[in-house]
Amino acid sequence: MIDSSTELTEAPIPNLSHRRVLVIIGALMLGMLLAALDQTIVSTALPTIVADLHGASHLSWIVVAYLLAATVSTPLWGKLGDQYGRKVFFQAAIVIFLCGSICSGLSHSMIELIAFRAIQGLGAGGLMVGTQAIVGDIVSPRERGRYQGLFGAVFGVASIAGPLLGGVFVEQLSWRWIFYINVPIGVVALVVVASRVPGHLRRVHHVIDYLGTTVLILAASCLVLFTSLGGTTYRWGSALIIALGVAGAVLVGVFAVVERRATEPVLPLHLFSNRAFSVASVVGFIVGFAMFGAITYLPAFFQIVRGESPTISGLQLLPLMAGMLIVSIGSGQIISRTGRYRVFPIIGTALITVGLLLLSRMGIGTSSVAQAIFMLVLGMGLGAVMQVLVLIVQNAVPYSELGVATSGATFFRSIGGSFGAAIFGAIFSNVLVGNLVRHLHGAKLPIGLTTSSITPASLDTLSAAARHGLIAAYAQSIQTVFVIAAPIGLIAFLAAWLIPHVDLRRGVGSAPATSIDAPTAAPDPEHGLLAPSTASRATPTNLA
Repeated sequence: MIDSSTELTEAPIPNLSHRRVLVIIGALMLGMLLAALDQTIVSTALPTIVADLHGASHLSWIVVAYLLAATVSTPLWGKLGDQYGRKVFFQAAIVIFLCGSICSGLSHSMIELIAFRAIQGLGAGGLMVGTQAIVGDIVSPRERGRYQGLFGAVFGVASIAGPLLGGVFVEQLSWRWIFYINVPIGVVALVVVASRVPGHLRRVHHVIDYLGTTVLILAASCLVLFTSLGGTTYRWGSALIIALGVAGAVLVGVFAVVERRATEPVLPLHLFSNRAFSVASVVGFIVGFAMFGAITYLPAFFQIVRGESPTISGLQLLPLMAGMLIVSIGSGQIISRTGRYRVFPIIGTALITVGLLLLSRMGIGTSSVAQAIFMLVLGMGLGAVMQVLVLIVQNAVPYSELGVATSGATFFRSIGGSFGAAIFGAIFSNVLVGNLVRHLHGAKLPIGLTTSSITPASLDTLSAAARHGLIAAYAQSIQTVFVIAAPIGLIAFLAAWLIPHVDLRRGVGSAPATSIDAPTAAPDPEHGLLAPSTASRATPTNLA
C-alpha cells in the first residue's frame, strides 16, 4: 500500500433546488443510457461486423471485452469516488467511454475493435456506479426511490432499444454508427455534469488499496473468462479452462485475506455482515444471471424463428420495455410516498420467474399477443427489482461508504450477467447441435454455414426441409434456455424474502436506521459500523 498525499473528497450536497436536481438527474440518466446501451446495441450488428472485419473466431470477444472491463472496474470506481470525490471520476468515466467509442468506430481489425471495446467497458463501469452514487449525494433515501425508478426505466429502455438501434444503424447507415452515436450524448452529459453538479470538497488523507484492487481485477477476470470461454471457445475439460477456474477460486481467497489487512479496502468485507447489503447482492447476482442470460436470446428468436429483420425484432421487444418502464417508475413513486420497499423485490422476482416460465412455452406457433404478454410479465418483474436493490444497499450503509456499497451491488449484478450470458450461451450451443440432428431428418446445411453464422438472410438459401428443421431446432433450443432460467429466478424469489426492512433515511448523510426485520448487529471495532443501526461517520445533512 502507498499513502496518497492529502486529497480532495466530497461531502453530501445540501439544499439544491428541485430544478437543479432534475437537471443533474437528466445528465446522470444520459450517463446510464450510454453504459447500458452499449451492452446490447452490438448484438444485432455482430454478423455485419464480422463480415467487414473478418474475424469470426473472435466474435464473442466483442461482447466479453466490454462486459469484463465494466465488471472488474466497478468496485474501483466506487472506492475512488468515496475517497476523492464522485464528480471528477464520473467526468473521467465519460471521457474514457467516449474515447473508446470513437476508436471502436474507427477500428479496421477485430483485434483493434476488441481492445477499444475494453476501453469503452472501463468507462462504462464508472458510468454505472457514478450515476447511482451521485444520486445518493443529492437526494435523501426517502426521496430517492422516485429517481431510482427513472434510472431503472433508462436501463430497461437501453436494454431493449439497443438491439433495435443496432438494427437501424446496420440497415440504414453503417455498423460504425453504433459507436459514434455515443459522442453527442456523452458530450451533453459531460457539459451538464461539469456545470451543474457542485463539488463540496474537503481535505482528507487516504490510503489507496492497490494490492486489493489488483487481486480483485485478476479474480473477476479469471472467473468471467472461465464462464465466457468454457464450453464454447474451449472445452470445459481443457487445461486453459481448468486453470482459469482454479486461479479464480484461489484469487477470491487471496482477496479476502488482503482486504482484511487493508487500511481502506476497495471492497470492505464488513459490508457482507450487513444483511441488507449481502442479501441484495445475492439477489442482484441471481437476477443478473437470469436476465442477461435469457433476454439475449429473444432477438435471436424473432430473427431466426420468426424471420424478422433486426429492426423489427427490436420492435418486438417493446412489451418487455413497457413493463420495465411502468413498474420501475411506479414502484419508485410508491416507495418515496410510503417508505416501504421490501415488497417490490419479492413481487418482482416472482414475476421474473413466471415470465421466464411463460417464455419457455414460446414456440413457432405462439401468437403475437401471447408472446407480448409473456414479455410484459418479465419486464414488470425486472422493473420491480433492478433499481430497488441499489436503493436498499445505499440506505443500509453510512454515507462514507455510499460509493463502495453502490459499486458492490452493481459489481455482483454485472458479474451475474456475465456468468449468465456465458453459461446460457454454452447451454444453447450444445443443445442446438442435438436439436439440429433431431429436426433436420437428414437434410444438409450448405457447406460453411455454422450454428454461429446463421442469419435471417442465410435462411433464404436453404431448402424447405432444411429451413423448417433449422427453425424448429432454434425454437426448441431457446425454449431450453428459458426452462433452465426459470428455476434460477425462483432462487432469487426465495432469497428476496431475506431482505430486511430498514427505514428510509430523510437526510443524505444521516445514519442508517435500525432494521425492523433483523436484529441489530454488534459494533465492528475496526470500522465503527453497526449493520445497519450505527451512526454514520459522515456529517448529517437533512434534505427533508
